Amino acid sequence: MVEPLPFLERAEREKILREAGHNLFLVAAKHVTFDFLTDSGTSAMSAAQWGAMMVADESYAGSTSFERFQRVVRSITGYEHVIPTHQGRAAERLLFGVILKPGMKVPSNNHFDTTRANIEQSGAEAVDLVIPEGKDPSSPHPFKGNIDLGRLDAFCAEHKGKIPCGMLTITNNTGGGQPVSLENIRGAAAVYRKHGIPFILDVCRFAENSYFIKLREKGQEGRPVRDIAKETFSLADGCMMSAKKDGLSNIGGFIALRGDAWLANLRSALILTEGFPTYGGLAARDLEALAVGLEEALEESYLSYRIAVSRYMAEGLNRIGVPTVQPPGGHAVYIDAKAFLDHIPQEQFPGQALVCEMYLAEGIRSCEIGSVMFGKAGKFQPAAMELVRLAFPRRV
Repeated sequence: MVEPLPFLERAEREKILREAGHNLFLVAAKHVTFDFLTDSGTSAMSAAQWGAMMVADESYAGSTSFERFQRVVRSITGYEHVIPTHQGRAAERLLFGVILKPGMKVPSNNHFDTTRANIEQSGAEAVDLVIPEGKDPSSPHPFKGNIDLGRLDAFCAEHKGKIPCGMLTITNNTGGGQPVSLENIRGAAAVYRKHGIPFILDVCRFAENSYFIKLREKGQEGRPVRDIAKETFSLADGCMMSAKKDGLSNIGGFIALRGDAWLANLRSALILTEGFPTYGGLAARDLEALAVGLEEALEESYLSYRIAVSRYMAEGLNRIGVPTVQPPGGHAVYIDAKAFLDHIPQEQFPGQALVCEMYLAEGIRSCEIGSVMFGKAGKFQPAAMELVRLAFPRRV
């Protein structure tokens, strides 16, 4: 399918941006020429996915499309219990609504904005424990998404009895799309197990993370990506996923769990707000597309192309003097706005200034990930980094 690109005059874009309150999320797509706002749900689906949608079983209960979806998720993750949701934040809301109470704490490398918001909505606290290199855009560390294992161990000991689950986000979107090493995932699993804390992975980009492990981690070079993913999942007690990323689909998500301790309460909450447990707010055709997409996301030829896109863009920007988070991540390029616009004080939001100027100059829509995204009302709280994310749709 081919769509025309809208080209507007700068004066038109100035008016549009002003009326949107300088919030690019409120700008209509018809007024955007180059849209790099997100990689979520913007993938092009394959012929196999479109074909699978044609044989979907839209039965309300017990759909064969759900059976296919469940079979694929079980095969990839090894988890027995699969709960479909319409997208990742619904999975977050369900899980945290069931297991969190006010005063509890949830550690991770970095929580993304919807994860943090759903934790805080439950009255709990989202705690970020990424390694120091993960806060330095110029550091060449190959796994800047790693969690600081020493701080994690101390945190779990200090807050014993107040941590219903511990997490890792792979890849680390907030920190520049940076991967987490298999060694670090093993270490986090050991810490959580030592303290009797269930370990939940946020796996929106599990395939990209597994490919980075293959590329960058000593001893993993010859392993198939699927095997690396299987070991990753085997180290945790469950996962949540927005399948709009490495599910290569336009909608969908799930919770998958090894044990059934939370299962009854999760399914009850699912029925109240999402739908019956065999569709979870999704049409069966979407379950079919996801079943195919999750498999396709593990194809190494696709992953090689995917990672090369971000690397190509980052290297091009670096050549013309635009600093980006190093090394490049998988799903996006992150401009270091604090370094690039060093004349703008952090309290004047250099990331948001750059986002707006890119739209005014060329109709480019991007996303600020910094003090605006993670700010609190009433008082300025500086973020560790001021980034502008250019996220790339898959297979487009």
